[in-house]
Amino acid sequence: MSEERQVISTPNAPAAIAAYSQAIKANGFIFVSGQLALDPKSSSGNLISDNAKEQTEQVLKNVKAILEAAGSSLEKVVKVTVLLSDIADFGVMNEVYVTYFPSNPPARAAYAVAHLPKSALVEIEVVALA
Repeated sequence: MSEERQVISTPNAPAAIAAYSQAIKANGFIFVSGQLALDPKSSSGNLISDNAKEQTEQVLKNVKAILEAAGSSLEKVVKVTVLLSDIADFGVMNEVYVTYFPSNPPARAAYAVAHLPKSALVEIEVVALA
């Protein structure tokens, strides 16, 4: 097993807003950092909306772009962690989520947290096979 660690970065997803990489590829896995609903084509650094459904859609687009830059895909995701600023948004998040993982979905945990960066409503991180 290789112990090589590769930083993954793509302009098709938002740049990191702190001291972290978009993803790390190591030992046959891709670890995607928590993604917010930032538009990679915008330089404003603002969330795309204050709507949980729209934020979930953008977050998953960002995750997909990072996985593709790493040579992987949503179909290879094995674990998802969803952070919500309000657990009442679970239903709307899930409506969008199932469109990205329509069959054989990965393992998942979802948590309500007190606060997310940039006052986001949704943050999602994933682990995928390389």
